[in-house]
Amino acid sequence: MHSTMESFSFSFEQISIAVLSAVSLILAIAIIMQEWRLRKILRGKNAKTLEDSFSTIQKEYEEMKKFRNSVNEYLSSVEKRLGRSIQAVSTIRFKPWKGNGEGGNQSFASAFVSEKGDGVVLSSLAVRDRLSIFAKPVEKGKSSYELTNEEKEALEGALGATKK
Repeated sequence: MHSTMESFSFSFEQISIAVLSAVSLILAIAIIMQEWRLRKILRGKNAKTLEDSFSTIQKEYEEMKKFRNSVNEYLSSVEKRLGRSIQAVSTIRFKPWKGNGEGGNQSFASAFVSEKGDGVVLSSLAVRDRLSIFAKPVEKGKSSYELTNEEKEALEGALGATKK
């Protein structure tokens, strides 16, 4: 019985060789698979055309960065201009002359303001044979000139519209 056991026993060297052979086979398969993937990626390409492709991609990337910077500069200037432009208008029509009805309902107060509250309040007083127009500057939502109730109402309406 002892002699049969010896025929099935493997030496340490034989086991080591079998393990190393298996590892080598696995590594060879992994290398072949990586080679296959690389050939698939580079199909129809050589090192020169691949280098040209990378160079083209780099140039296009740099152009895109320049374009993005120019767009950011443009948008910044637009934002500045937009902040100074008229963003809201409010008009109140009123009848200043009670009683005899002269001028009708033709008088008005209009406020034109930017999002910062800068602008102007225009108002008119209409009488049958005459029209008076007044302009009062507005800075940060306030005028240094005294405003009538109608002008205040128009200004509040315009300022409220800039907050929406």
